[in-house]
Amino acid sequence: MSATVSAASTSVPAAVPMSNPGAQLSVEQQQQIAAAQAQAAAQAQFGVPAAAPQASASLYVGELDPSVTEAMLFEMFNSVGPVASIRVCRDAVTRRSLGYAYVNFHNVVDGERALDTLNYTVIKNKPCRIMWSQRDPALRKTGTGNIFIKNLDKSIDNKALHDTFNVFGNILSCKVAMEDGVSKGYGFVHYETAEAADNAIKHVNGMLLKDKKVYVGHHIPKKERQSKLEEIKAKFTNIYVKNLDTEVSLEEFNEIFSRFGRITSAVITTDENGNSKGFGFVNYENHEEAAKAVNELHDTDLKGKKLFVARAQKKHEREEELRRQYEQAKMEKLNKYQGVNLYIKNLEDDIDDEKLRQEFSVYGVITSAKVMRDEKDQSKGFGFVCFSSPDEATKAVTEMNGRMIGNKPIYVALAQRKDVRKSQLEAQINQRNQIRMQQQQQAAVGMGAGAYMPVGYAHPGTYGRLGRPAHFYGGVGMINAVPGTTPNIRTNNYNMVNRSNGRPQNTPQNAGRPNASNRGARNQYQPTKQHNQYSQNNRVANGQGLSNSRNSATASQSSSSAISSVFDTRKFVGVSPEAQKQLLGEQLFPKISDRQPELAGKITGMLLEMDNSELLHLLENKAALDSKVDEAVSVLKQHAMATGQNFPESE
Repeated sequence: MSATVSAASTSVPAAVPMSNPGAQLSVEQQQQIAAAQAQAAAQAQFGVPAAAPQASASLYVGELDPSVTEAMLFEMFNSVGPVASIRVCRDAVTRRSLGYAYVNFHNVVDGERALDTLNYTVIKNKPCRIMWSQRDPALRKTGTGNIFIKNLDKSIDNKALHDTFNVFGNILSCKVAMEDGVSKGYGFVHYETAEAADNAIKHVNGMLLKDKKVYVGHHIPKKERQSKLEEIKAKFTNIYVKNLDTEVSLEEFNEIFSRFGRITSAVITTDENGNSKGFGFVNYENHEEAAKAVNELHDTDLKGKKLFVARAQKKHEREEELRRQYEQAKMEKLNKYQGVNLYIKNLEDDIDDEKLRQEFSVYGVITSAKVMRDEKDQSKGFGFVCFSSPDEATKAVTEMNGRMIGNKPIYVALAQRKDVRKSQLEAQINQRNQIRMQQQQQAAVGMGAGAYMPVGYAHPGTYGRLGRPAHFYGGVGMINAVPGTTPNIRTNNYNMVNRSNGRPQNTPQNAGRPNASNRGARNQYQPTKQHNQYSQNNRVANGQGLSNSRNSATASQSSSSAISSVFDTRKFVGVSPEAQKQLLGEQLFPKISDRQPELAGKITGMLLEMDNSELLHLLENKAALDSKVDEAVSVLKQHAMATGQNFPESE
């Protein structure tokens, strides 16, 4: 590969760690990359010349299976030469692979060798496509040297197409269009120079490839194709006729349409038995004659059937027009019901359309009420209620959201389109991720200075610098901030409030310290056993001493002193979502602690990310809870293995 091609590319940023621990590089692979980077830095420091330092050694790897990870690509490319970094590009929200990656080598020689030897290598039953990374969009979109090939045999893949056309010049990219793993019959080849593209068109256009005559020409951008399509639409000569009587013969068909001008071809489509399918095509010599036939014959009767006569369209054009009509009708329907259609979820299985209508009928005139059901006529647990006015719908949302119907609190909100919900969810997740990153940065800064760290429940994908979740659920203490040491946990000192005079009563001094009996429950969520009003002082233990205490807000809790085996959902009435989570956490923790005493706090925090309705199901179904606990343990174990941490086994 010439240096000119490589110099046109720019390097790709180093690989960034992903939130999915299982997709990270292993410790050994990270050490190999670090060693290669150190060697390159040493060469630069002592003046050892590197191969073509001015050129990029970054490769684009496409057509990847979604399950391909950095570790797999490292094993493949590191056999060619030292890899500087690898990055599989992923969706910002779902973290699902986008099907392509970037591999950075330390020198161009290794990149050229990888391009020559590994291109079209099969990874996870899919041949990958490798090319030099071209980060400048202006250079990619010029189209110089890009050719289009159609009428390809289905058996021709990327490699076969590359082998056919590489004799005419240096190929930058080669691709056969695929759908569900099957060739669409056309492809693209991008040459380094326009001369190579012209040479390929001259020698291959009209030739046979696998017994099929192929067309080869310059690639025309979509905008130019669309402008030419508009010209063709304005000057059409070919017309489409449907709703023909099956008794109409080709002679009659010709006679009817020949009155408007000279016909170059006319055909009635037939089946394998030669019977008419009821439609056909007529092509005139000029546009005026075709337009006249459309205007005079459309919607006319022929043997008791009304003819449909219009300009003939290609399949993709018809599909695009139908899609546009569908979207237009959909938008009109959505605008019609904007602000009056409600979405209700967490419904009990025995609620039907009539019962749903009765529950909401007190708030206004209902035009429709529907509980969604599956193919077995079982309720899906959600439905829709449409009111006659936005005021009625707003009142229903205000009054009914969170209300108990049966034994479940229902969720009521205005119905939204799928794309609107998706965009809002993405915005919420991005905002949550930003807050989480800020908290981690603040925690990292405060580790050596005894700074206060907020306590919250652990998010499944959030891990701190020491390999443990960044925050733990409940009111248990803080991390010892000295790097490289085992984090120490100190429980908060609770000052119980005397109801008679409001004065705080100090608890025994040793009440919050771990001892031989509770050492196994360190770093865990500890539910409150006293449900009186209390205030708590959070104190942070660090390498130098205690930081200033910070008073937390008083919290109101129920007066029961025992944890019931079956959760009473009536406690949810009039309670905020945060307080509902607290109630559910207090019920979940002892159940999880029976199986995983060392990890109960972390697993409880992970499960509390779920909806309240799902948490209620876990409390009622031991098998479902056990399954979720096993899944959480598996995630924590994978992270511990990936980061070299010791994983605590349950007793």
